[in-house]
Amino acid sequence: MNGSPPKIEILNPFGEAFELMKKILFQPFDFKKWLVIGFAAFLSGHFGGGGFNFPLGNWGQHPASQNLNAPDFEEWKPWLIIIIPIAIALILILIVLFTWLRARGNFIFTDCIARNRAAIVEPWREYRKEGNSYFLFLFAVAFGFMVLFGLTALIIFVPLGLFDQGRSSDAMTPIFIVLLIVLFIFWLCFAILFGLISYFMVPVMYIRRCRALDAFREVFNLVVSNVGPFILFCLFGFCLLLGAAMVSGIATCATCCLALLPYVGTVILLPVFVCLRAFGLCFIRQFGPDYDVWSTIPQSTPSTSPEPPALPS
Repeated sequence: MNGSPPKIEILNPFGEAFELMKKILFQPFDFKKWLVIGFAAFLSGHFGGGGFNFPLGNWGQHPASQNLNAPDFEEWKPWLIIIIPIAIALILILIVLFTWLRARGNFIFTDCIARNRAAIVEPWREYRKEGNSYFLFLFAVAFGFMVLFGLTALIIFVPLGLFDQGRSSDAMTPIFIVLLIVLFIFWLCFAILFGLISYFMVPVMYIRRCRALDAFREVFNLVVSNVGPFILFCLFGFCLLLGAAMVSGIATCATCCLALLPYVGTVILLPVFVCLRAFGLCFIRQFGPDYDVWSTIPQSTPSTSPEPPALPS
């Protein structure tokens, strides 16, 4: 391959993302468009300023003497065998449902930014296979993560507990702390790496219309081959998340906590979410046309579609 490798920048893609956000949301301003793109962002996992918040603090203000006594508990005890499995099943169903919606919503939100259009149904149908493949991949990784975490806990803590029978607790405390620190660092690095790869899997699948495993291998090789730029991306992204948290707090106070409501907060903070997602798209397109989401837009697209930001020379 002739020529020098492309220069990967951090600040320039953010400037491009900010200009693209202004063009999508403010040039011209269309409140209906805000609502639709906000719903796409909501489906992709952006729930507003503080996520789901339920005011449970006012519950259970009765005197302690009104608590269930022993006979009442014995009456409910046979039903616990039925209630607990049903509650666990419902929680698992909700987790699977929200994960599936988030996987499909990521492609819808990416499409809204790439094509500068407020559409839900069309990208929902067009990227059905990619969204389902991405969901199955996330579900399989989450299941494998839980199994691996459980095996790690058994390997570390069970022998430690057996070995502790012949020693005092004071002698085992330093070993226990060291093991916890090592385990925490390992899982933190794994979570950051997987989060980074899964974040960029969506634009790769959007461009190439490939399966999740193919996109995972592609992004993994890209990250391994360009460790430095992706480390800078993570560090700068962390700073952006801190800034977004500050903006979210200000918006929550300015709107009397309306920004905490699901979807309502997403619409209020939509410029932040659009800018962050556009930043990732503008960053990865620096690695070549194969990573440019705007290269998939046909030439016959209406003039409302945004012109892709110019790559740095």
